[in-house]
Amino acid sequence: MMKLAISPAAAGLLRALLARGGIDRDRILLTEFRSTDWQSLTFVGERHEMELRVPGPEAEQLAERLTGGLAEDEFSITGHIVADIGLQRPPLHNSDGAISLFLEALTVAE
Repeated sequence: MMKLAISPAAAGLLRALLARGGIDRDRILLTEFRSTDWQSLTFVGERHEMELRVPGPEAEQLAERLTGGLAEDEFSITGHIVADIGLQRPPLHNSDGAISLFLEALTVAE
């Protein structure tokens, strides 16, 4: 199994997102994850873009649990605040029944 090298903020964001949906890690496939450093005059953080693939016959329900009310929710990530999170574009319904989700988020160091 290949492991991706992602920052602590990115790993915490992914864990918090899956926990929020109450979904086991083996039910979601992380197909792409990219983080870039971000800063303003007073804050330092990271901008994250991720693509998740939700397979199986319950893909629609699981995708809704992951994304429903996403922008209004609060996340608990040690040392970081999720300043912004949402869908980057609408979900993609694949021919095999899976749904691809494209998310973006901004985390700011506390």
